Amino acid sequence: MDTRLEIDRRYLRRALELAEKSFALASPNPNVGALLVDAGGHIVGEGFYTYAGVRHAEIQAIEQAGEKARNSTLYINFEPCSHYGRTGPCAEAVIAAGIRRVVASMADPNPLVRGQGFERLRQAGVDVTSGVLEEDARPLNDAFAKYIRHRMPLVTLKGALTLDGKIAPPPADVASHRARATPQAAGNWITGEEARAHVQELRHEHDSILVGVGTILQDNPLLTDRSGRARRRPLLRVVVDSHLRLPPDSRVVETANDDVVVFCSLAEDTKKLKLQERGIQVEEVAGGGDGRPDLRVVAQRLAAREITSLVIEGGAMVNGAALVSAIADKVFFYYTPKILGGSDSISYAAAGFLRLSDAAHLKLLRLHRFGKDFAVEGYLRDPHID
Repeated sequence: MDTRLEIDRRYLRRALELAEKSFALASPNPNVGALLVDAGGHIVGEGFYTYAGVRHAEIQAIEQAGEKARNSTLYINFEPCSHYGRTGPCAEAVIAAGIRRVVASMADPNPLVRGQGFERLRQAGVDVTSGVLEEDARPLNDAFAKYIRHRMPLVTLKGALTLDGKIAPPPADVASHRARATPQAAGNWITGEEARAHVQELRHEHDSILVGVGTILQDNPLLTDRSGRARRRPLLRVVVDSHLRLPPDSRVVETANDDVVVFCSLAEDTKKLKLQERGIQVEEVAGGGDGRPDLRVVAQRLAAREITSLVIEGGAMVNGAALVSAIADKVFFYYTPKILGGSDSISYAAAGFLRLSDAAHLKLLRLHRFGKDFAVEGYLRDPHID
């Protein structure tokens, strides 16, 4: 016979699955899934949070359960709120529904409200268990934790690399390379189809994507979320372009629909106006030591737009700047079992660290397999703690 902890884990895994459905629908709020289970072990209500739908996950589960919510157990990945926001306190709704027990994975990382929902439930006589499957639940709300604690987006460095850390062969002629840079040009890809399909899932989990203009000139990418899953707002496409070299015939410009932002450091009014006429938003940012827009300031500007997560799919210059400026929180590197070699092949980051002791150090590592390729996921800092 299963123990109570084993039963709790089983139902909480379902809550985690529901919370995953909140990706791209809940931001800037947390991803939350909830279900209600009656005394006989039957699921009587469930839901997941979407920003547009307003109602929180536990409210949806309560409404679906109706009278069956009384004396049931609520399984939820995130602490029920105890404060008024766009909705009333969910903790009060749980109490009013007569729910006898709450099993949650993690407390709200917001230091202003952390633990208050649990405390209100306990004061009302609800049996509360927290911390179950917390390690599995926390990654679902990495972005919310970083944003609510620091008002900065969670920044993920994505890369597709050979085993020797190369992201491209020696540079070809830019014009001819751009002519080849289409989805049909399969020979240009480092990784296989499975890994590239997962890249779309990774993009779906983020609010925005950032590249340098060099990537546009070299590869002419779309930078869109092609996962096929619903989004509350389009993936914000961000280009760092010091002197506004973004080509008017690039696919990013041709498909712009109020979802492209260019950050520059020196903007000629005529270039700026031409891009704005094409639906491109242009913002000037003071340059760093190299004259390029300061990526930390770029991240702050994005946070002001309620962008809670950013994936950087840049070239060597942008990748190096992101590492050295220490704005990155985590990495997701896809590796293919190939070796390019050669001093002219392009390494992941143009800038780096002078001493091994200063190198960026990953923790909380996870390995993933995608066909013949594999990926390394890890954190440079824990968004829930650091």
